[in-house]
Amino acid sequence: MAAPLGSYAEFWPHYLRAHRNRRSRGLHYAGTSLALLCLAMAIATMDWRFLIAAPVVGYAFAWIGHLGFEGNRPATFGHPFWSLFSDLRMLGLWVTGRLGPHLAQAGVEAG
Repeated sequence: MAAPLGSYAEFWPHYLRAHRNRRSRGLHYAGTSLALLCLAMAIATMDWRFLIAAPVVGYAFAWIGHLGFEGNRPATFGHPFWSLFSDLRMLGLWVTGRLGPHLAQAGVEAG
């Protein structure tokens, strides 16, 4: 059994290793982006249904990635807030082209 993660600094490399597969990361990017779009639509239209859609869309893509490509359990279950922050962080780093060094430091090949 793995030692419990006591800090976000310990969690981040663990999170990246749980997202080794680039297709899984791609699904996370799509799901997180669509969830953010749903939140923006909720604000723009004042339609609460977009608030419901945001986590459904985001998690659906992520869980497909975990079940289909990673074969592991999403980190959301053990650390929901760290996991959400890491989803956003990973997307931001990927969009800005700065994710590679983080993956390498965690022992994950970027390709």
